[in-house]
Amino acid sequence: MMHGLVRGLLALGLAAAAVAPARAELDPKAITALLPAQIPWGPVSAAGNQQAVLVGDPAGPGFYAVMVRWLPGHMSRPHSHPNDRFITVLSGTWWMGSGPAFSPETTVPVPAGGFVTHHARGVHYDGAKAEPAVLLIVGEGPGTSAPAAAPAR
Repeated sequence: MMHGLVRGLLALGLAAAAVAPARAELDPKAITALLPAQIPWGPVSAAGNQQAVLVGDPAGPGFYAVMVRWLPGHMSRPHSHPNDRFITVLSGTWWMGSGPAFSPETTVPVPAGGFVTHHARGVHYDGAKAEPAVLLIVGEGPGTSAPAAAPAR
């Protein structure tokens, strides 16, 4: 009896697999998708982050979208950008501070799901502390950065 039940379930499974719809292919003129393993991460920079350009060219004019992965224990120094940038924290906790005086111990955490605007020419610094942080950054290029002048003593 048990063997008959197993054979019946096996036959039913094979029949269901035979009529299951084939996996559809997407029309690349309509939709393109990158799975996590296909994200084009660049090398780790001296600042302790990696960048993956998804759309456009952040160094040139026009719309761009990049993902940035901050490695634990790395923060940028005070800097600014020429245009507004819009950032969504995808994973981890991203730590931010503002102003020309670098003070990592007073940074503010933004957890995954948080949204941040870097206003044009606003001096700030940011990075990751105990865990990596992955960000999605979009804006109008150029998305370059300029170091902030050191505060007067």
